[in-house]
Amino acid sequence: MAPLRIAVLECDTPLKNTQSRYHGYGGVFESLLRSGAAALGEETGTTPELNVTKFDVVNAEIFPSLEDVDAILLSGSKHNSFDNDTWILKLVEFTKHVLTSQRRVKVIGVCFGHQIIGRALGAKVGRSDKGWEISVSQMDLSKRGKELFGLDRQLNLHHMHRDIVCYYPEDVEQLGSSPLCEVQGMYAKGRLITVQGHPEFTGDIVSEILESRHASGVFTDGMFEDAMGRVRNKHDGVLVGKAFLKFVIEG
Repeated sequence: MAPLRIAVLECDTPLKNTQSRYHGYGGVFESLLRSGAAALGEETGTTPELNVTKFDVVNAEIFPSLEDVDAILLSGSKHNSFDNDTWILKLVEFTKHVLTSQRRVKVIGVCFGHQIIGRALGAKVGRSDKGWEISVSQMDLSKRGKELFGLDRQLNLHHMHRDIVCYYPEDVEQLGSSPLCEVQGMYAKGRLITVQGHPEFTGDIVSEILESRHASGVFTDGMFEDAMGRVRNKHDGVLVGKAFLKFVIEG
């Protein structure tokens, strides 16, 4: 099998400790995808080889050539998916182009990336009136979600958002929902897969974000303490990483 060529579109820069360890969110996702590849190898007997490239779409506004990749992965971000900054509009247009101009290159979205894909497909994205969803949280899976993630229970993932895709775009399947967010994941066979949660996050990464946002007053003492109480809970990030790779291979 030829290497899976996955381009990570970095939509933000991590905080200091995470940046030092992973050298960008592309490195965070590469770690997740390599863990997912190892898990897929245990399941199938064949571990896919990965070629992960990274593109700074915020500052450099650089995008991959579709001829050079098999999938693009849009990362999370502190920025608002509904804003009209130049780089966000370019990202939405690039995503729309990938989804409408061809069928070979697949699209993966996480958190902000999930919202950008929703926006590219014509759905409204905006601030939730239900507030923040943070730290390890549960989502109820649809039948398709259970099938894709290989689970017959709720999916546990780190979360760090108060923005949402407000409704499902046309021609996508629902993967799951939670009390705070109805659109937790989208799927269209051979085209796209997304999750609102963060499969790539670890307890250390989320702790650093929680501490920073608590110190700046974004999170109240109660929110911070509740989230820190769940930050080391077991989560299913690697299962989602494995599902992303199976999607790239199989559609």
